[in-house]
Amino acid sequence: MLVLPNNGLRDTIVKAAAVVTCLGSIYLLFEYFGQGQVFFSIESALIDPIIVAAEVAIGLFIIGISVKHKKYLITVLAVVQLLIMGYTEIVFHPGHMSGYDLFIDEFSLIMALIIGIIGSLICVYATGYMKDYQSHHKDTPDNRPLFFFLMFLFLSAMFGIVFSNNIMWLFLFWEITTLCSFLLIAYARDEVSWKNGFWALLLNTVGGVAFAGAILFVNAYSTGNDIYLNELLKASPGVALMAAALIGFAGLTKSAQLPFSSWLVGAMVAPTPVSALLHSSTMVKAGVYVIVRFAPVFEGNLVGITFAVIGALTFLVASGIAISQSNAKKVLAYSTIANLGLVVTCAGIGTEEAVWAAILLIIFHAVAKSLLFLSVGSVEHKKGSRDIEDMGGLIATMPKIALMMLIGMAGMFLAPFGMLISKWASIHAFVSAMPPFGMLLIAIIAYGSGMTVFFWTKWMGRLIEVKSERKPLKEEASGAEMSAIYTLGGLTILACLIFPLISATMIEPYVNTVYNTASHLLSLNNMLIMLMMMVLVLLLPLSLSHFAKGRTLKGQYMGARATGDDLKFLGSMGIMKETEFSNYYFEDIFGEDKLNKIGNLMTIVLLVVLFILITLFLPLEVVM
Repeated sequence: MLVLPNNGLRDTIVKAAAVVTCLGSIYLLFEYFGQGQVFFSIESALIDPIIVAAEVAIGLFIIGISVKHKKYLITVLAVVQLLIMGYTEIVFHPGHMSGYDLFIDEFSLIMALIIGIIGSLICVYATGYMKDYQSHHKDTPDNRPLFFFLMFLFLSAMFGIVFSNNIMWLFLFWEITTLCSFLLIAYARDEVSWKNGFWALLLNTVGGVAFAGAILFVNAYSTGNDIYLNELLKASPGVALMAAALIGFAGLTKSAQLPFSSWLVGAMVAPTPVSALLHSSTMVKAGVYVIVRFAPVFEGNLVGITFAVIGALTFLVASGIAISQSNAKKVLAYSTIANLGLVVTCAGIGTEEAVWAAILLIIFHAVAKSLLFLSVGSVEHKKGSRDIEDMGGLIATMPKIALMMLIGMAGMFLAPFGMLISKWASIHAFVSAMPPFGMLLIAIIAYGSGMTVFFWTKWMGRLIEVKSERKPLKEEASGAEMSAIYTLGGLTILACLIFPLISATMIEPYVNTVYNTASHLLSLNNMLIMLMMMVLVLLLPLSLSHFAKGRTLKGQYMGARATGDDLKFLGSMGIMKETEFSNYYFEDIFGEDKLNKIGNLMTIVLLVVLFILITLFLPLEVVM
């Protein structure tokens, strides 16, 4: 794709590659469905040198570009990371250990479907979107060949992350996602995009150093083949917990949890397909993936409690900030941060029920959030604005996309939050797993969920408000954009309808294998109640569409006086006034800077305390 200048040919190849990627992930599902954990090994003496060479190349590239742009802190971190990995290779020779480098299980299959299907749809959408993007941003260099190359490299690295059993391999793919996100965020190559791209690179390089530290620690204290995930999860408590803490810390940076959330908010300067990819099927999903992988290690200990509280605080703070935002992309960014906070909370608790809820949340978030990002991107191109206040009456002017947005919003807060806030699996897990922290988590999540309902419903209200007669646009978006949006809308509905099947055939078998149990995490009564709630996801947007047909628009009355077609009315003092509609944003209470400072301070204190305790006590446990 880097060498194809013809837009038509390149777009055709992108769509073909997307179809192959999508079908490939579906093939994996049918090929390995019901087989549990399946391990693979690649017998070649060249693999490990290639892995090492690729890691060095990425490190040198980051060092070079950070020096060029005078980002010397990134340079130092990249050098430290290279030194750690170099020392590990020279002293411990991890490539000489015998084990399975790759594996497939139910969780990795779920992630592969998210990456392969949703990621591919985003790439298809991008073929139409980027054409409009370049026409709207004539000053931006047309780097679409590099753009699509990086998009597919991103997806490839994500497949590598979810199928890697060797943490050395996992680390390489981890670093590739860091590099791809940096280059995609900085796509416009202007001052703002470079600034936000380097900020994302800085915070994720901090996580990369922690990941490298985990690899060094495992190699130094391992008594077997603990560089393989399946062995590491069964290693001695000290080794497993230290590795989980360090890799989990890297996961916090990549999944944009407090105090590292600012990079994901800054990433919205990138083209919409990049934002959609980062939020739904790549980057942040890599972060929560590794944290959920280590969830059994977190159960019932200080590290897990700290992660759970950080996730809960992130959920609460990000949900509050989202209330104060009128920028649609910022609302989506903070809602992503909040949702992933719930996933981290569940993983930190580490019980069967909590892991079950975490994986289900990952699925719902992936389909609904990608739908919303792509819809907002198309609206922005037509409206010339991403402000929610400019989306008033969208149900009349862009009814198809507005309907898809309503489905996405309903899927975001009605479906997953119905599961988490009710007295079902997650609440039971919170109460029983770690008293009194469980009750604290429930209180935090209850307040955060109230905020979530608030910011989603006021956005929905803005979409369906109609002030005057409006004609719908003839073309709401290009064919490629609409095909991706419609498909994601269908997937959101499908996920809501078949989640009991997903739970019974994919999530529960994974949880039972990891915890060596045979429990049914979704009882019949709970399933029926939750299915009734899912019906709302369908009824809410569809009913709005139905009742809008054949309706006449009546004039409004303001202060008992009729308004004209222009919505102006005569006030009490005989002065002509204009009717205005606007949401409340409560910026004085939920201001972005104010809440971010509080949330960052609290989570930094938690991480510092955790680091001190780990430094003091975990080495003793490892030695003993």
